Amino acid sequence: MMNLYIKHWLGLSERLGYQDIGEGANKISQDNAAPLSVLMPALSPTMERGNIVKWLKQEGETVNTGDPLCEIETDKAVVTLESNDDGILAKIMVDEGSKDIPLGSLIALMVEEGVDWKQVKIPAQPVTPAPTQLPPTFQTPGPPVRLSPAARQILQTHGLDLNGAVPSGPRGIFTKEDAQNLVKQRGTTPRPSTAAPVPPFAAAVPSAAPTAPLAVPSLPGYPRPMIPPVSVPRQPPAPGTFTEVPASTIRQVIAQRLTESKTTIPHSYSSIDCDIQQVLQSRKQLAKDNVNISVNDFIIKAAAVTLRQMPDVNCTWSGDGPQLLSSIDIAVAVATDRGLITPIVRDAASKGLQEIASTIKALAERARAGKLLPEEYQGGSFSISNLGMFGIQSFSAIINPPQACILAIGQSRWELMFCEDEAGEAGMCRRNMMTVTLTSDSRLVDDLLAAQFLENFKMNMENPRRLALF
Repeated sequence: MMNLYIKHWLGLSERLGYQDIGEGANKISQDNAAPLSVLMPALSPTMERGNIVKWLKQEGETVNTGDPLCEIETDKAVVTLESNDDGILAKIMVDEGSKDIPLGSLIALMVEEGVDWKQVKIPAQPVTPAPTQLPPTFQTPGPPVRLSPAARQILQTHGLDLNGAVPSGPRGIFTKEDAQNLVKQRGTTPRPSTAAPVPPFAAAVPSAAPTAPLAVPSLPGYPRPMIPPVSVPRQPPAPGTFTEVPASTIRQVIAQRLTESKTTIPHSYSSIDCDIQQVLQSRKQLAKDNVNISVNDFIIKAAAVTLRQMPDVNCTWSGDGPQLLSSIDIAVAVATDRGLITPIVRDAASKGLQEIASTIKALAERARAGKLLPEEYQGGSFSISNLGMFGIQSFSAIINPPQACILAIGQSRWELMFCEDEAGEAGMCRRNMMTVTLTSDSRLVDDLLAAQFLENFKMNMENPRRLALF
């Protein structure tokens, strides 16, 4: 029996072209090896879709654990996806530049070392239904086609589809003339109208009314007109035209989160003026020692120290209510080409001014380059937004949920006021003043607590030596 078993495997190995049983068995196991799937990961808590910016490995290249595979644009930044396995990149399923890839989608396949990567088997993926498009379009085997209202009416009346039809209008719009030509080609007859009854307000329109289109509300069963019309590329814009600008993933998420914040969080606003004369003098003194500290660095430190003095403000809102945080992490708004992002200075109250300055500089550079790591912008207990460098004297910022507060910083200005000198002599003096506005979540920080916070912040800013005492 044993001799028969060995003879069978020897015959099999000869047919495979190998010299021994072991090599043939190895070949069989390689052919049956399942590929390793690379899926679109969740790289931030609010991420729902991602964009493939660039592939850093090509098909057939060896990949080790920790090697960068591709760059993915999330709702916050561009993050490098690293490999979790060793092997060979066998198939790239999603090309560079692809947008709105849902989480969990297959973006690449890998195989183990020694497996023929060119013979990788692509698994079947579930078909995701196409999202609803506005304005309505007819579904065709190719890309969606935009219809003019007249063309849509003709096609619906004759029950026609757009298979094989080519639009001739600007920007790929299927015009009324295209629809009439399609009716002539296919020789159809109008079917009975199934349109909704005329709305009551239509009967009130006088017969002598002008022929210009009326601005009527959108009703069920009535297609929404393209008003104003789409502009035509390389032609002078006509009055009332517009240009469609696709929103980036970051812009979409910013719009969603800010709308949610303003509609679900009770915002309260409080302002106070701070004398920053001592801060400016401290900056000059430090500059003589080649230590470059900005006013914004003093603001971050002062806010962190104030939060340490008032831990009830260092909190967030969850579904169960307030949560007091043990770490003081200051998120600082940074403007980038892709939108606003808030890198975080961790444990800011325990950092010195010089360390805060170097940390902010490095984070801002990486934010503008889209290279922030998820842990560098996720979380935070308190936000600061400074528009003073743009000449804005005061403004109110929107809370970044689930945080309780955001501090808006305006431009410094000279003011003439009544004051006393060190000898107690009264008189007029010039002071460099700065307006700060605290936006607070009234569920967590009431008006009294907000006023106390601003009072302590003012004392810390006007007496920079206090920053080293807490």
